[in-house]
Amino acid sequence: MDYKELNPETIDTVTQTFKALGDPTRIRILTYLFNNEHSVGDISTTLDIKQSTVSHQLKTLKNLRLVKSRRDGTTIYYSHDDEHVMLMLDQMISHIKHG
Repeated sequence: MDYKELNPETIDTVTQTFKALGDPTRIRILTYLFNNEHSVGDISTTLDIKQSTVSHQLKTLKNLRLVKSRRDGTTIYYSHDDEHVMLMLDQMISHIKHG
């Protein structure tokens, strides 16, 4: 890839994605969604985060296409939406634990 050819929209999206990944609550949510999908209530209970906070963070992550949702009756389940980002997150965690 020739990085000189990145358009402003791509650069902006990359920047917004890194900003989103710079938030501890969002990292906790993403790592919780690493292997399984979960509802807002499940995420809230397991991670001990207010449901309103979880919903707000999921909206941000969904807008950046980092998570996706699936409705089952009245419950909405969330899962990660980009294997590349999850791999990058996993590698960063491995890097931190290694060093």
